[in-house]
Amino acid sequence: MSSTQTPQRGTGRGIGIRTAAGSDERAHGQLHVYDGDGKGKSQAALGVVLRTIGLGICEQKRTRVLLLRFLKGPGRAYDEDAAIEALQQGFPHLIDQVRTGRGDFFSAEEATRFDRQEAQRGWDIAKGAIASDLYSVVVLDELNPVLDLGLLDIEDVARTLAAKPDGMEVICTGRGAPRQLVQLADLHSEMRAHQGPGGLEGVEIYTGEGKGKSTSALGKGLQAIGRGISQDKSHRVLILQWLKGGAGYTEDAAIAALRESYPHLVDHLRSGRDAIVWRGQQQPIDYVEAERAWEIARAAISSGLYKTVILDEINPTVDLELLPVEPIVQTLLRKPAETEVILTGRCKNRPAYFDLASVHSEMVCHKHYAERGVDLKRGVDY
Repeated sequence: MSSTQTPQRGTGRGIGIRTAAGSDERAHGQLHVYDGDGKGKSQAALGVVLRTIGLGICEQKRTRVLLLRFLKGPGRAYDEDAAIEALQQGFPHLIDQVRTGRGDFFSAEEATRFDRQEAQRGWDIAKGAIASDLYSVVVLDELNPVLDLGLLDIEDVARTLAAKPDGMEVICTGRGAPRQLVQLADLHSEMRAHQGPGGLEGVEIYTGEGKGKSTSALGKGLQAIGRGISQDKSHRVLILQWLKGGAGYTEDAAIAALRESYPHLVDHLRSGRDAIVWRGQQQPIDYVEAERAWEIARAAISSGLYKTVILDEINPTVDLELLPVEPIVQTLLRKPAETEVILTGRCKNRPAYFDLASVHSEMVCHKHYAERGVDLKRGVDY
């Protein structure tokens, strides 16, 4: 959240940025573009899918999702395979998946007739799905590199996306998003990779001003559940959220949907006041709430009972000096090898535990629909 944003009284849920809850702000679905060389692009897309399904359940609307995956043919396993399996099992009849292409990497010079045919097959399916208006969300995973490789006509893609139905969210992922696609986008986040001096396997950090941090974390939670399903094991997930007291966050619906489908696998706890905590204006309750959630997090990580522990918004909590850094560093250093810990949120001062991450993706915001006067929505945009 930028310090230039003015806190206003929202919709009766406490002090915060004016929200769009209860308005028709989402009547026009957004075109998301996630690119860059960092991790989190496909994860963020799956997190948005989960959030949309959760909102559909809350509003008693039937929400259908198409996951169209380019360049992800047979012969290889992908990180998001397990997450998609968890979505399909948890929400049957809501998720359609199509995979196209071959499983190996190739350059534009190495592209074959088969590659172009497969790309066109996928795009023909996408065009039909967009025109049908049957889907709430259409994920075009790895469309960006398909366009970068010259396997599809960018003008045809741009025309189709510009004419998509109102209310339909379309998410395009992958490296190398072309200029025409970025110009059309309502939201453009670049996932920028940062390499540290070392890194512990299973420690991942998602930070930065752009969108995709919490949704990437939710995607990781889905992956853990899906891996448990495929291995016939219990892969429990704990989601701890700081600075998110009160009600009205749209990830609440996503987490509630996940807990409804997997009640014995997902635990969730929020902490903090229903208010924005400003630097220099911290209150005693802010320290108490931050420490309460951290004690639970520390015990959960050390116990080894959870496959994935998501520490949502812990980075700004540390940045506000509501928690000391050293206990977090020591807990991560001593965590069980099979436990993965995901730490999210923006921060101005890089805490020491960033050096422990094996994955550190910075979400860089190049374009946001708030720039066009669209109201920010709590739990989605800040």
